[in-house]
Amino acid sequence: MKRYIDMLEYMRPESSESQKAFCDRFLKPDFGKPDGFGNYVKIIGESRIVFAAHHDTVHRKGGKQIVEIAGDLARLPAGESANCLGADCTSGIWLILEMIDAEIPGIYVIHSAEEIGCQGSRGLVDSKPSWLKNVDSVMSFDRRGYDSIVTHQMGLRTCSDKFAESLSTVLGLGMIPDDTGVYTDSNEYAGVVPECTNISVGYFKQHTKDETQDLPFLMMLRDSLLNADFDNLTIARDPYEYDYEYEYEYEYEYEYGGLESVISENVCDVADILRDFGYDADRLLMELRGVRRAA
Repeated sequence: MKRYIDMLEYMRPESSESQKAFCDRFLKPDFGKPDGFGNYVKIIGESRIVFAAHHDTVHRKGGKQIVEIAGDLARLPAGESANCLGADCTSGIWLILEMIDAEIPGIYVIHSAEEIGCQGSRGLVDSKPSWLKNVDSVMSFDRRGYDSIVTHQMGLRTCSDKFAESLSTVLGLGMIPDDTGVYTDSNEYAGVVPECTNISVGYFKQHTKDETQDLPFLMMLRDSLLNADFDNLTIARDPYEYDYEYEYEYEYEYEYGGLESVISENVCDVADILRDFGYDADRLLMELRGVRRAA
């Protein structure tokens, strides 16, 4: 785990010098130079699966931070000035590097600028790389907790239950389909790739000073990925078929509960959505003050 802890020491807001230093140290040796959008892509063997993570974090400033191991957890020590640990998405990158070291066939993509609106993945998908037409699934390693295989992002289906259930069987970790996903890079592929999901990697309280990573779970997930038979996955979703039923349920809740009610009942998820669009507390307060002045 030394490499993982070394990776966590880098605070990597998008376009920071420490993000560049991190990529030079940990990504370029395996991936070479990034594409025009800042994404790192490596293809091993023949595979129809994209394994994805992102190399930026929500740190407010770049530089180095101290990371401590407390029992089974990686976390920030008391008094550390950093605003988050950065397991989101360092854990995903570490898993991908471990898979590359083991030469597991796959299309490996470490995206840029996920934390400010998935800009890297959006640019990559819009550029239509030749390998994309042969992809059946995209798996991001960027979900909190232990048991999620995300089937819906931003309220719309991006992954079939059949795929999620088959992936759970392949991994053997007791994960279950989860329709409460927010937003990560795999969502950008959902209009052209049948199965786009996000998988729990064992971090908690992401984007906060209290963020932790369960290290034994991360290693267990690594071992499962290295031994998985991905040929047994079920591809069932049509990426061109809109999820009308789920949209109708959402509109019904909105019509009769009101937007304020939806926000109050889903505070943490709404905060995650705002963070995914590049907001932190300071930016949100500035905009709220602007709205109040205009009123």
